[in-house]
Amino acid sequence: MQQDGRKLQAMLTQGLMNGTVVVPLALLRTYKRMGLSEAEAMMLIHLIAFTQNERIDFPTIEELQSRMSVSEQEISMLLENLHQVGMFLIDESEDPETGVRYERYNLVPLYQAMSEIMLDDPTLLTMMGQPFVMKNSSTEPKTGSNVDKDHSDVNQGNDLYSIFEKEFARPLTPMELETITGWIDHDGYKEELILAALKEAVFTGKLYFRYVDRILLEWQRNRIGTVEQAKQYSQRFRGLK
Repeated sequence: MQQDGRKLQAMLTQGLMNGTVVVPLALLRTYKRMGLSEAEAMMLIHLIAFTQNERIDFPTIEELQSRMSVSEQEISMLLENLHQVGMFLIDESEDPETGVRYERYNLVPLYQAMSEIMLDDPTLLTMMGQPFVMKNSSTEPKTGSNVDKDHSDVNQGNDLYSIFEKEFARPLTPMELETITGWIDHDGYKEELILAALKEAVFTGKLYFRYVDRILLEWQRNRIGTVEQAKQYSQRFRGLK
């Protein structure tokens, strides 16, 4: 029973991360129970908006202050308080091509705290006016032989996240999960096209997320909208080298 509860919380946490559950409304329903002030809740809503909607993973103090009616000093204090009480982490990453290190806000602890409260009080889900239906809830890697086989798996509704985990031979990080969600929900890429970009990255031996993202951007600039068009474009591109 306890294991089922943990699984349900993991599903709800993933729903908060990928947009199945509307985060600002969920936060408004739960922030008081988490012991947060109105200013702290508003700060978290802005961080969510930057990371989920604008793909800015580490907004500056100036960017945050331009959208809030508080001083830069108060912005810094709010961020410090939220960090200390465990509402977010600050992850460090390195660009695999340039070697440049950068930081990003990791909001998974916030999503986990919200999902725990919402599970303790299921009426919160119905109060938000929508059923909780997971679009991509599986976190277990699928078995399979290669990327080609997974084209049919995606068409049958299986988990794109698990396909990436299988190809990378490891669990995806929260940042990588958000990247895939952003490709689908914010950039509007078809799952089949994302999988084709993954296959291209595997083929070229450059298996990292920034390279997959570059492929998708290149296809978008060249009005590539189907897997067949992507194959033809890649073949022509390699033929020019």
